[in-house]
Amino acid sequence: MNGAESLLATMTGAGVETCFANPGTSEMHFLAAVDRAPGLRCALTLFEGVAAGAADGYFRMADKPAATLLHLGPGLANGMANIHNARRAGSGMVNVVGDHASAHLQYDAPLTSDLMGMARAISHWTHRSQTSADVARDAAAAIARAGARKAEIATLVLPGDVAWGPSSGPAPLVRAQDDSRIDAHALESAARALLGGEPTLVILGGRALRAGPLDIAGRIGAKTGCVVAAQFFSARIERGVGRVAVSRIPYAVDPAIAFLKPFRHLVMIETGEPVAFFSYPDKPSLLKADGARSHQVCPAGGDGLAALEALCDLVQARAARAQVQPRAQRGGARGPLTPQSVADVLRDGLPENCILVDESLTTGRETYALTGGAAPHDTLQNMGGSIGFSPPASTGAAMACPDRKVVCMVGDGSAMYTIQALWTQAREGLDVTTIIFANRRYQILNNESVNMGAGALGPKSLELTSIDRPELDFVALAKGMGVPGVRVEDAEGFADALARALAAPGPKLIEVRL
Repeated sequence: MNGAESLLATMTGAGVETCFANPGTSEMHFLAAVDRAPGLRCALTLFEGVAAGAADGYFRMADKPAATLLHLGPGLANGMANIHNARRAGSGMVNVVGDHASAHLQYDAPLTSDLMGMARAISHWTHRSQTSADVARDAAAAIARAGARKAEIATLVLPGDVAWGPSSGPAPLVRAQDDSRIDAHALESAARALLGGEPTLVILGGRALRAGPLDIAGRIGAKTGCVVAAQFFSARIERGVGRVAVSRIPYAVDPAIAFLKPFRHLVMIETGEPVAFFSYPDKPSLLKADGARSHQVCPAGGDGLAALEALCDLVQARAARAQVQPRAQRGGARGPLTPQSVADVLRDGLPENCILVDESLTTGRETYALTGGAAPHDTLQNMGGSIGFSPPASTGAAMACPDRKVVCMVGDGSAMYTIQALWTQAREGLDVTTIIFANRRYQILNNESVNMGAGALGPKSLELTSIDRPELDFVALAKGMGVPGVRVEDAEGFADALARALAAPGPKLIEVRL
């Protein structure tokens, strides 16, 4: 074997089955080795941001890492925004980044960059393989970090000579040391708070938002009267009919403060204290009420299920019955497209067990609260705030779960960051329905200008937030990448288009004109 072959053999032996790739010259030996790695499925992406975002969505649904193949420093740079989103979501991934052969670096060729510096800025673990004999062991270490309970972004730099040089073969899987301890003191103080009669909010994140842990949290709520909530953005929530409903702490500062004001105790499991997304003049960054006590029972990446089970036993809530989400009455949305009618269509139209990837920053901000009575489904949200998340994450989620329908919601401005994801969906035959809400502007910036105290935007500044000249034609863009699309302008048309899209396999696009 050469180094690249030993790397791929190590990856497939450790259970890494998927690679999202945008290769270049430095990665040719990796590319050639793919033909001799039958356990690996590789999907070509036309932009590295799609590769990274797809790896994020894949991890969230598969609970194991995918790999990316990126080309030198510029390739890594193109992927950094969605690597950031993955890192904030607690997703693991193995980034294999090709580099110049070691002896070539001294000549400062055009693609030479501070690759290690860039990788360290966005990764938990970064390593450059020095020899072909080392690369399999290095790959095993990267996979261990990416696949641990507290999953990490692991970036392995693969110089050309390391890829083509001789290797002795794959390395065995390395098990990362998982620290899933629960803070016993915080656990006991949280139990006292829950039983003490003062208003208490239990905030869940990570895998604590799956159906099983949520049932336990619902039992705790039924026994103690606490409220169960999530941060405004979560990596994955299993929700819908028959599951325990979870409130969301509002995004905007003033509503968030009002929501949190009654609670004297905050119990955090796999998440931290609620903080504002941005700093605003004369408004706090930490949103909990003055005097409220925080009980960090389990940090992000910890064992939230074990923490909830221990808390449930301490408050003697095992026999309690969790209140679950009832099925909403289906009304058949009609008339203009509004946040309410959009939510009504989604509530009635989402199929059971689908995956909803939500990056509808303006139109869909109210969707979550209005779709609780939909069929059971998973919701994935953008944890890092770097837009262009949803189309790639939907691609990865569909690769991880080929038997499930995936619905991608995204605004027109965000969609243009990673619209190339449609091409990969078409090539791979992925069952993704992309809904683009086209208001032809970065509406969120108009709202935030007022929130920031800068006032309403004027004619010149509005030009920097509008995307209407020329007007984007998403149906044409989708057709050019092999995805059939349709444009709708009212609720009836949207409902019909969604039903048709979900009735047939393969990628579809619906442009919702607002």
